[in-house]
Amino acid sequence: MKTTSVSTAALSQSLRYSLVRAQAELTKAQKELQTGQLADTGLALGARTAQTVSFTRDFERMQGIVDSNTLISSRLKTTQDSLTQIHEAAQTFLSTLTTSSSGDAVGDVTQSSAKIMLEELTGILNTSFNGEHIFAGTNTDVTPIDDFSAPGSAAKAAFDAAFLSHFGFAKNDPAAASITAAQMDAFLTAAVEPQFLGAGWAANWSDATDQRIVSRVTLSDTTETSVSANDPGIRKLAMAAATISDLFDSNIGPGALEALLAKAVDLVGQAVGNIGDLQATTGIIQKRVSDASDRLKVQIDLFERQIGDMVGVDPYEAQTRVSDLLSHIEASYALTARLQQLSILRFIS
Repeated sequence: MKTTSVSTAALSQSLRYSLVRAQAELTKAQKELQTGQLADTGLALGARTAQTVSFTRDFERMQGIVDSNTLISSRLKTTQDSLTQIHEAAQTFLSTLTTSSSGDAVGDVTQSSAKIMLEELTGILNTSFNGEHIFAGTNTDVTPIDDFSAPGSAAKAAFDAAFLSHFGFAKNDPAAASITAAQMDAFLTAAVEPQFLGAGWAANWSDATDQRIVSRVTLSDTTETSVSANDPGIRKLAMAAATISDLFDSNIGPGALEALLAKAVDLVGQAVGNIGDLQATTGIIQKRVSDASDRLKVQIDLFERQIGDMVGVDPYEAQTRVSDLLSHIEASYALTARLQQLSILRFIS
């Protein structure tokens, strides 16, 4: 009969290996308990792992677009609020111009109204949101509109130069009193309009781009999500406010002033309509972004449940496994301690 010796060292070594395996299993079980997902997706799912990775990638992309749409919606709301302010200010300015053209308002009131309109327009157009200028087109890091009343303004210098070049004298020259309504109309059409409705706008007034920000609002759809200060309605409003504020206290005669007022009333009337259209367009974009986010959230919910079914773990089962493994490890430590106390000398004694 053959016997096999058993040593305390062999028993201790066997327990040590068992303890290491239990600790590894405990680490995995604790991770699953904390995350609610399988610790090793590849090992658990095998060939289905690729499907899980694909679902997770699409889920994260859609969640990123939803987060982006939230910022876009906030920016569009700020834009819409700003357009509302411009629209209301333009209507007030138009009311003052209409009253002035009928002879019921003094020149100082009309000029003051124009200056206020220009200041409000400049301030609103230079509004920023989250560190980006919302009316700058794609040039969000630059201030879009030049301050006409600021010292050294390129827009003001270009306007004064155009007056001098067209008439041959400055606006405060006594000869300005001889300017007729027809001559003022010709000046506004030939010299002033190009500065606002032509190339002079980009040269002297605006650093904004005509190109607007295009954002992805779903996995497959994009849309313009900004407004540019180069919109025709804004240009017309700026032209009316600038000409009235700059020329209404000059030496030009009554006939020229009437022509100037009539042109301003026409421009502001058009601008009010243009800005109203811009508000409507912005509102449509807001609705499109909101609807896109709603659709994405439905898809995200479906993907989240699908991923959960594939990689999710039962929290109660995970908690039970952690408790069992902890008990097993504690028992292993206790047994190891008892084995280490075994000694032939202690047995003999």
